[in-house]
Amino acid sequence: MKIICNRQALYEALVNVSKAAADKSTIPALEGVKLTLSGSFLYLTGYDLEIGINTSVPVVSSDSGELVVNSRFFSDIVRKMPTDEISIEIDQNLNIHIVGGVTEYDVTALSAEEYPKIPELDEGESIKLSQSVLKSLINETIFAVSTNDTRPTLKGELFEIADNKLNVVALDRFRLAVRTESIKDDGERKFIVPAKTLQEVSRLLKDEDGLECEIRVTKKQVVFDFSGYTVFSRLLEGEFHNYRGSIPKTNVTEVIIAKRDLIDCLDRASLLINERIKSPVRCMFDRDCLKINCQTSIGKISDEIPADIVGPKIEIGFNCKFLLEPLKVIKEDKIKLLMNGGNLPMKIVPIDGEDYTYLVLPVRLKND
Repeated sequence: MKIICNRQALYEALVNVSKAAADKSTIPALEGVKLTLSGSFLYLTGYDLEIGINTSVPVVSSDSGELVVNSRFFSDIVRKMPTDEISIEIDQNLNIHIVGGVTEYDVTALSAEEYPKIPELDEGESIKLSQSVLKSLINETIFAVSTNDTRPTLKGELFEIADNKLNVVALDRFRLAVRTESIKDDGERKFIVPAKTLQEVSRLLKDEDGLECEIRVTKKQVVFDFSGYTVFSRLLEGEFHNYRGSIPKTNVTEVIIAKRDLIDCLDRASLLINERIKSPVRCMFDRDCLKINCQTSIGKISDEIPADIVGPKIEIGFNCKFLLEPLKVIKEDKIKLLMNGGNLPMKIVPIDGEDYTYLVLPVRLKND
């Protein structure tokens, strides 16, 4: 079979579907990309038995057939070809002849029969979201996904639909992230999507207005369809943690503060902290300012920023990284911090509305 196609279009498709190919596998074909030629389209699939990515590129051809190519090697060859248009010819022995101008490559492929069968992607229940909204839902929560293997369900994010709202939730032992978005769906559903799948979906989603993503959910699979790509994945089985029970309903101290000031202050303190040298930042909320102190073997810092504080003063310590992560994804200029003392989680919420809720657990401070 013979194909003529645009080099850049093929390269981009190869790179994107290769994200779902296995890095190392006892099945060599899983380290490759499956190519399926059918008339004027070449279909590409990457799949590691957990997550898969499909797409297609237009080609000039009247043939059909399928084969598996090494994802990294073949991508590199296509990227380095010197012409905008390339031709690819595959013989019956799966030898591939690639031509671009005066440059020619001859490489071998694997039989498509060695590639595992792709799961049946049933229609399932469907949700439609703006691509930019879904991208923000993922990016503004995924930092809180657990990497601890002892609770597999926490290695993904909970998608919870009820009352025409979608909550996307991630949590680990140190923080909780909840993003809420209004949708046109009066059903009730819950499913847990692996973090790796969501990272790949987010990478492919576009921020352009008017572009949608359709999410189809079955008992064991989730499928994301958007902009010519299909990302499919198994769902995580089991019950997600009762995150609502972890969110405080009341507070004794309320703080309104400029997000940028707080980020800059914490960034300055973080210069004294690294993976080897760890120390909490000590936060004192009192009257009209937040005072921050941090001391490590590198040095110490004393800093303060203005804040509107209502309620008793509170001294509380935090892991600097865990406090910075939610702050850096919030879009508003000012935020509200809600606390119930120095040993209980701090809640970060918008001044108005309920678009997000973040919880950060404190670190016990040593007495001076």
